[in-house]
Amino acid sequence: MDSLPPYVPRPPVAPPAPRMSPVAPTHDQARPSRFHSSPLHIVVYAVVIFAFWNIPGARTLINPLKLFTIGWHELCHISLAILTGGSVMKVCIDPDMGGATIVSGGHPPTILAAGYVGSTIFGGLFIMAGFDTLVSKIMSFVLGVGLIAPLALVRNKLTILLTVVYEGLLVGFWFIDHARSCKRRQALRWYCLFIGVMNALYVVWDIADDKYFRKANDSDATQWSLLYPRIPAHVWATLWIIFEIAVLTGFVLLGIAAFKRTPDEMYAEAGYHLMCNNHLQTRIASRYPLYPTLNAVDPSPPSSLPLVL
Repeated sequence: MDSLPPYVPRPPVAPPAPRMSPVAPTHDQARPSRFHSSPLHIVVYAVVIFAFWNIPGARTLINPLKLFTIGWHELCHISLAILTGGSVMKVCIDPDMGGATIVSGGHPPTILAAGYVGSTIFGGLFIMAGFDTLVSKIMSFVLGVGLIAPLALVRNKLTILLTVVYEGLLVGFWFIDHARSCKRRQALRWYCLFIGVMNALYVVWDIADDKYFRKANDSDATQWSLLYPRIPAHVWATLWIIFEIAVLTGFVLLGIAAFKRTPDEMYAEAGYHLMCNNHLQTRIASRYPLYPTLNAVDPSPPSSLPLVL
């Protein structure tokens, strides 16, 4: 009788890998760096914007961005006024006096709420763009058009010059994102993140204008207190600030969950989807294996195709 083979112990079975929460940041996302957006960057941007928005002299430097932010806010009022059956009598968009939309008819609470709600959601989209290069390039087209649009009403030469400067930065950052140095590929995302914070927290700047500069056009919080006199303006301001912080936090978590990519992966993805140069696409694919099928792309059409009528 043949002897049985010697017993070989089985290797221990590894325990299942722990499941990571979708909203849990990666190592790169968790630590503040020049490569990834983080909540700390948003806080820093909020402090910088608050300073520039309220310091005399510095306010002028961000006039084009203020016009973009105020213009979108008023556009939300206008849109809901028309959708609720009202008519727009007058619109004012001014970086110093603020914005105002005078409406006849419609549903006042809906029209008034549209401003802060629209600004917050719009800013949230730009904040998400701060987490991904491809999304920031897409949103940059919206920003480019939005910066130019107010020039139809602007006559101040300094504001026009500053608008040209901000447009130039936007175009420059667009192409810098395809530079060789990885450390410089984040400029457009930081630009979009800055715009996102400025729009998402618009209620803060709106109330600050009311408090420190007594602007001609009241803030929406003041208008809410006029619509519902039993609730003072500072209570409305607090409620809207809580709302904006909650929505902003939601968009940050969504950005963390949706864009868990390294800078090189974002560079490859943006180059694949937005660049039309086949040679450049092939070079990106050979350097970054994120999209290996690019090497197999044959740009020439097939010699014959079946004809379907």
